Amino acid sequence: MEEQYNPSAVEASAQEFWEAQKSFEVKEDTGREKFYCLSMFPYPSGKLHMGHVRNYTITDVITRYQRMQGKNVLHPMGWDAFGLPAENAAIQNKTAPAKWTYANIDYMKGQLKALGFGFDWSRELATCQPSYYRWEQWFFTRLYEKGLVYKKNSAVNWCPHDQTVLANEQVEDGACWRCGTTVERRELAQWFIKITDYAEELLADLDKLPEWPEQVRTMQRNWIGKSLGVELSFALPETVADMDHFDVYTTRPDTLMGVTYVSLAAEHPIALELAECDPALKAFIAECKKQSLSEADMATMDKRGMDTGLKAIHPLTGKEIPIWIANYVLMDYGSGAVMAVPAHDQRDWEFAHKYQLSMMQVIESIDGQSIDLDKAAYTEKGKLVNSGNFDGLDFSDAFTAISDALLAAGKGRMTTNYRLRDWGVSRQRYWGAPIPMYNLADGGEIPVPAEKLPILLPEDVELDGIQSPIKADSEWRKDELNGTPVERETDTLDTFMESSWYYARYTCPDFEEGMLDPDRANYWLPVDQYVGGIEHAILHLLYARFFHKLMRDEGLVNSDEPFKQLLCQGMVLAESYYKDDSGHKTWFNPADVDVERDDKGKPIKAFVRESGEEITAGGVVKMSKSKNNGIDPHAAVEQYGADTLRLFTMFAAPPEQTLEWHDAGVEGASRFLRKLWKTVHTHVAAGSSDAQIDQQSLNDKQQQLRRKAHETIQKVGDDYGRRQTFNTAIAAVMELLNEVSKLAERDCEQGLAVEREALQATVLLLAPVTPHICHELWKVLGNTSSLIDAPWPKVNEKALVRSSITLVVQVNGKVRAKLDAPADADKESLEKLALENDSVQKFIGDATVRKVIVVPGKLVNIVAK
Repeated sequence: MEEQYNPSAVEASAQEFWEAQKSFEVKEDTGREKFYCLSMFPYPSGKLHMGHVRNYTITDVITRYQRMQGKNVLHPMGWDAFGLPAENAAIQNKTAPAKWTYANIDYMKGQLKALGFGFDWSRELATCQPSYYRWEQWFFTRLYEKGLVYKKNSAVNWCPHDQTVLANEQVEDGACWRCGTTVERRELAQWFIKITDYAEELLADLDKLPEWPEQVRTMQRNWIGKSLGVELSFALPETVADMDHFDVYTTRPDTLMGVTYVSLAAEHPIALELAECDPALKAFIAECKKQSLSEADMATMDKRGMDTGLKAIHPLTGKEIPIWIANYVLMDYGSGAVMAVPAHDQRDWEFAHKYQLSMMQVIESIDGQSIDLDKAAYTEKGKLVNSGNFDGLDFSDAFTAISDALLAAGKGRMTTNYRLRDWGVSRQRYWGAPIPMYNLADGGEIPVPAEKLPILLPEDVELDGIQSPIKADSEWRKDELNGTPVERETDTLDTFMESSWYYARYTCPDFEEGMLDPDRANYWLPVDQYVGGIEHAILHLLYARFFHKLMRDEGLVNSDEPFKQLLCQGMVLAESYYKDDSGHKTWFNPADVDVERDDKGKPIKAFVRESGEEITAGGVVKMSKSKNNGIDPHAAVEQYGADTLRLFTMFAAPPEQTLEWHDAGVEGASRFLRKLWKTVHTHVAAGSSDAQIDQQSLNDKQQQLRRKAHETIQKVGDDYGRRQTFNTAIAAVMELLNEVSKLAERDCEQGLAVEREALQATVLLLAPVTPHICHELWKVLGNTSSLIDAPWPKVNEKALVRSSITLVVQVNGKVRAKLDAPADADKESLEKLALENDSVQKFIGDATVRKVIVVPGKLVNIVAK
């Protein structure tokens, strides 16, 4: 054994062993309990970041621990390879997206292997491979045949620069989140999947996921947005856009008598009809098409509108009320029309104040609290006023009474609504799976037959940054079916499609007869542990849950949910530094900055290392390209070793909390591993002992060290398994190594045997976190079998038995003595021992002992007055 710890040599040796032995390749084994652990797969951007490192270290720790429990463990890896960034990078680098993507995959795969992650690379997949998206295309055609896929014209967010549709959440301040181009609203033919058909099941089945964070389940509930409300009709005095009425959905029918105007979306058929003869309205609608449609922006943006001059008829009072076009009403939600109650809805209130529209209070506080509508809308539920026959009713009674009145008048009905909308899966970019549909000459469409799949995406293309190559290629679009010319669909599928079922394909990536091999898929599924960022809590996880239910209904899987347990890891933070030039900030990487710190480690001054120029500390923020504060994992591995990096990321914070990167912490992790290496080296140099431990013959120090070892085994097993608090597990192992340093006795066989047992335990307990150094130390400690196949150490209950305890004695709640007492002493003996102690007697003095409270094994509290 080398005296000095050499991470690069140790890690290369371990990785070569795992590679040669195919240590992480697994097969189905019905005789063993399975455990499927999965990280959200990465986009092959070309370079790992610390968020990747943290995510994959968490799953690697879990899988190695579960393997030591004797389980058959699956831990696969692949690539979320389609998407717009590859197109943009290809244009910038004058290459094809496929070439750029595959090169990045090769590089990142090498980075992952250098970190020692135990992935089953035999199951590797990339979503841009025809062998993968072929079955996605097949499944799409099956959904079409079952009536779950349809095509319709829809208003979309269009980025003219990237030439693609954006989700509402990808529009920031009216611009594309990626390139900053002003977004337009366009009407395009789009393909949709009927996720709304599964809305109730998606909502109800959240109760089947008790091992998901409640925050994530709440976010999904809110996104699905089930609500009980009323659908009601406002009649028009005369027909407009072939409509004699329009519908409104509301969850607050109790406010119906307070409607003072109605608002229509800019894309409502009535608005579009009126705009044909009104240039000002047409211009206003065009402006609305450029605004952000994210909910956060909609809530805070300036409320703008135009009066149409039209009137609508109130369904119960028969009064005519004005119709406005408003920028805060969306066509995508409900019917694109809102009954405006400015006294009791804040957005309506802001709009009414701006345009000096009337408002009427129809709700008052239950407890008589005064309401000032000059300051804000009163949005709480209360008691009805100014509502005719409904006055005095509370929300529940008013809901029923007004619903019944609308039903009796033929003007409305009670209904359940969902905020969730069908999943639009069309994308106008090139680098994605072609949608497997044929467009017919007569305007219809049919699915591509299974025998003609996959519809291959050409990979050897040139991008001009203006139009998708498959849209520009008239020859690619041509095809024929049964001798009849047809045209291929040139839209590609949303990349959420690929990430919605990859976890299932990992179970049988070599299966060529179908999308999944049900036997193999059902052996592994559902995923036992899924790990990824909270930013995927809604869309990815919701789509994956939906896709799993679709596959279940196709007979491909027999479970209802894809992921049993979910862990959302926190972000990685780092210090940031910048120079401000007239409002423009230039950010410097922390690795290029020299910092003066106070005695608490806080930056006082910072200087650019190369120039000596003083710059400003920007605080600890999320690692990002924009702040140039990312730490290169490759450089960190070269400097410290993979195990140090893994140890730091697991020790610095619990997995679900933010992790702050700091060099001192990494240095501390490195020192600990060097200490572990040195301790084992010293132990081995002292000689070996094959003697069996005789618990009865151990002296106090030996018993103490052995007890600490088995207490640590007990705690760390619980921390890794049930609690998933890896930082506290590591802290416990660090304590154990400190005890080895203090209590080891190397001049006798029993002392060496006890130390070796403690060091063996240390190596086994650390193996999931720092597998390379533990692989080597396991051999050094004389073990002939491989550490990767070693079982988790067992707790020896006899070693946990204490012959004595430390008894804390309090007088009137204050600690006055700590005494050694027999571990099996009864209450009376402990009380007697405490009262006879000289120090305790001194603090009792002349007072009378009123009560003695004994907590066996821990505490005696004497109450004296």
